[in-house]
Order: sequence, then structure tokens, then C-alpha cells
Amino acid sequence: MCVRRCVITVGDLGEFGVVNRIAGRLPQGEGVMLGPGDDAAMVAAPDGRVVVSTDLLVERRHFRLDWSGGRDVGRKAAAQNLADIAAMGAVPTSIVVGLGIPAELPVAWLDALTDGFREECAVVGASVVGGDITRSDLVVIGVTALGDLRGRAPVTRSGARPGHVVAVAGRLGYAAAGLALLAAGVAAGSGVLAEAVTAHRRPCPPYEEGPRAAALGASAMLDVSDGLVQDIGHVAAASGVRVELDPGSFAVGEPVAAAAEELGQDPLEWVLTGGEDHALAAVFPPDVRLPPSWQVVGRVVEGEGVLVHGRQVGQGGWDHFR
Repeated sequence: MCVRRCVITVGDLGEFGVVNRIAGRLPQGEGVMLGPGDDAAMVAAPDGRVVVSTDLLVERRHFRLDWSGGRDVGRKAAAQNLADIAAMGAVPTSIVVGLGIPAELPVAWLDALTDGFREECAVVGASVVGGDITRSDLVVIGVTALGDLRGRAPVTRSGARPGHVVAVAGRLGYAAAGLALLAAGVAAGSGVLAEAVTAHRRPCPPYEEGPRAAALGASAMLDVSDGLVQDIGHVAAASGVRVELDPGSFAVGEPVAAAAEELGQDPLEWVLTGGEDHALAAVFPPDVRLPPSWQVVGRVVEGEGVLVHGRQVGQGGWDHFR
């Protein structure tokens, strides 16, 4: 069998003496043909196509060092990129990391960050195959993830059609509730409130549901990174349709409800507009029989935009420049 290869330029990691640290701490998966230590890595691409996504995290904007440890940040940085790969219907295979750090950052924090990358990649059987590092005033992390479609067509945002149903897999509102608790200075303890805070620090995307949705015939899909209303609006715009969401169909998790009671907030607001849970939202033809992991929350009709309770709503969610 001929195995196609993909050569990825990832820097030599020689700076700051971290090549042995990262290469030694991160075991490589089956698809890695050449890992960290050279000027580039080489990974197998059996499908002949490679799905690629990248994201940037900046200290004080995406995370705070007094709220999240290195392991939390590593898992979060990996998760949000791996979820993008799954949202295309692909299986994540590897990531590369660009890292800017202050000179005074403790080595123990860097070790914990590396552990976070490794642990999150292990969830999907992916590997860290390299990266680069430089000095920076703040911690800045750039992650690029790669994935394999395994012969399937990618699931894009533009395939939704009138008559299709909208469904969600994974948690909604948890990360937003956790962020609100941290911002309010609430001591979460070890109960359900702590679960919400943990969700903000370490999202838990339903990775396996991306390829499953593709196999079931999903016509459109994305991960919910900036809020469901805003993100499903991207599907509506790309597909030239309207999405009508039914708020009564959403299950509000106990940690979200508890946080809302604690802070006097509407939990549905977090469910509809809260980001960073990295749930998957997909559109399916009406005759597709969905597994229990997918909850139908709306439908696709002719028109444009997103409706909730029959009313047009704004984007909501997160926008870096709004």
C-alpha cells in the first residue's frame, strides 16, 4: 500500500532548549512519519487530502494565568483546533504549536502546558509533531491542527437546505457559565459550579460526533466556538437559508442552571450565545435517523438569518472586533 506523505514546516524547536523536553514528553501516533527535532515534520496522509485549521490564543484575552494553569491552557488550545477538524467530518491526526512566552515564565508551567497538549491530543489519537518558540511579553499560543477525511467529502457550512433539521451534539452554555462565575469571583468549590468553571478552563468537544455526522449524511456542520446563534448564522448565510431555533428543545445542564441561579442570570442566554464549549452543530436531511447524542434544536426554512421564538435575533456570541 502506498502511503501519501505531508511535509510540514514547523521550526526546529531548538530555541529555549525545548526540543528534547517536548519531543521526549509527547509520544507520536501511528500517522507520524517524522516528529519533532528537524526543520520539518512528516505525517501520513492516506486520504490524499489534509484538513487544516489554526487558532491563536493570547494571554488576558483568551485565558488568564490566575484562572487557568498550564495544563488547562494546553488542553484548551488543542481542543479548539481539534474540534474544528471534527466539524469538517474529519479525524484529527496531528497539531503543530507556535509559542511565545515571557522569559520569567516558570519551566513547570511550560511542562504543564505540554502535558495539556499531549492529554487532549490523546483523546483523539493525535500527536504534537513540532512547532516553534520565541520570547514574548505575554503568553501567545498558535496551534495548527491537521486531519484525515478517510475518503469522505468534507462537511462545509453551505449545504443546509429548507426542510432540513438542525441538531447539536455536546454541551452548550457550560463554558460561558464558568467564565461568569470566575469573573464574579464566586468560589466554585467542588460541586456543580466547579463543573462549569472546569468547562471554561478545559472544553470537552464531542470529537467522535463529527465523523459520525458526516457518515450519517450531515449537509452542513461547524463547531460552536463563538455562540450557537452566531455560529449557526454562518451556516444560514453560507447556505442562503433561514434557521429557526426552538429554545424549548434545549437541555440546560445542571451546572449552567446552578450558575444562573447563583448569579441571577438567564441560563438560556448562555446556551444560545455562550462560546468555547466547542459543541458541534449540524444540519441533516429530515429522513436521517439521529443517534441519542444528537439533539434536534431547530429547522431550516427559506429566508435568511436566525430566528428564536419566531423573532429575528442579532448575532450574539463573541466577536473580537465588535
